[in-house]
Amino acid sequence: MKKLFFPVLFFLAAVFSLQMATAQQADSFPKLKTYRVGIFAPLYLDSVFSAAGNFRYTQGMPKFITPAVDFINGIQIGLDSLKLDNANIEAYIYDTKSYTTPLQNLIKSKKLDSLDLILGPVRDQEYRQLADFALAKNIPFISAAYPNDGGISSNPFVVILNSTLRAHCEAIYSYILQSHGTDKIYLCRKKGQQEERVAGYFKSMNNQDGKPLLSIQTINFDSTISAELLKKKLDSNRQSIIIGGSLDESFASGLAYACNDLYQQYPITLIGMPNWDAFKSLSKKDEFEEFPIYFTTPYYNSKSDGYSRMLIDGYKKKLKGNPSDMAFKGFECAQLFIKLISRYPNDFMSHINDKSQKIFTEYNFKPVSIKGTSTIPDYFENKHLYFMRILNGNTYKAW
Repeated sequence: MKKLFFPVLFFLAAVFSLQMATAQQADSFPKLKTYRVGIFAPLYLDSVFSAAGNFRYTQGMPKFITPAVDFINGIQIGLDSLKLDNANIEAYIYDTKSYTTPLQNLIKSKKLDSLDLILGPVRDQEYRQLADFALAKNIPFISAAYPNDGGISSNPFVVILNSTLRAHCEAIYSYILQSHGTDKIYLCRKKGQQEERVAGYFKSMNNQDGKPLLSIQTINFDSTISAELLKKKLDSNRQSIIIGGSLDESFASGLAYACNDLYQQYPITLIGMPNWDAFKSLSKKDEFEEFPIYFTTPYYNSKSDGYSRMLIDGYKKKLKGNPSDMAFKGFECAQLFIKLISRYPNDFMSHINDKSQKIFTEYNFKPVSIKGTSTIPDYFENKHLYFMRILNGNTYKAW
């Protein structure tokens, strides 16, 4: 069964998209407009299947393709339940890691020129190739999972869903400015390239007018986090806001344990980076029973709404399991952006913040100009971030 599951899944997905378009056309008069959507994902099909078409992995689906596969599963279920007004959709799935038909060859062959929308969880080279192609052909490109701008500039057709590290730092800074401007504020960090970026973001935001708006003290740690060193900086009579300025798990864990040891004597609020939610050391039950750890995320879903139930039920029926976060992202992309392209084909970018079409996530896309000197945005990015709280092994929405 495992050997048959993977090829059958994608065959059904591709056939389904074409059958849906054909059925709508046959039942409609006059002929409806057809919108073509390119779904790009790193599926590695040429790697996981032999030349004879046999699945190479006897122990089931390899982990390195699971996120992309689940994204496609979500897309398929989203398409399956998509209701459109006077439009047909043709959805095409492309493997960005194909050896036989690499993305660059698809672009050169002009096979993608007729697309009306591009979306998918691509990154690195494929992200840049699709971004450049989208700009050249004026096709909206929804970057579904990559939390990076990839160095692109002056490209108003790129929409980043998974907010960049800069956006997360902006959200943290804005929150502190509004709610804790008079408290003691510390940026805790270690040496490292990513840590330099984080510190640089906070410095640039805090010195926009040439002088610091907030008093932010930096505490540099070496190989170990010292609660005693941190204690010397704290005031038991004042609230302290501690920013965990590192994406490293050992640093995050060490800082969290140090704060946990001190919070009963010193009022502390610890805010970490967006990837802290994936650190198992912070989610151990009974480790941080009463001390909350905060982080930001662009995605939040209580999974109690009708769309969530639609995906959960559809996933169980088709795949006999529970959908992952990537499946939810795929479903949302199908239900939201494919619907928007059919409704606003000539003015899609002006309607990407259409609140009436919300599925799971509250998005707030804003144009971003890194240097601030160009009238053309470098890209559009989701600036709506949720603050989450990790407490006693569970994660909750904080605000």
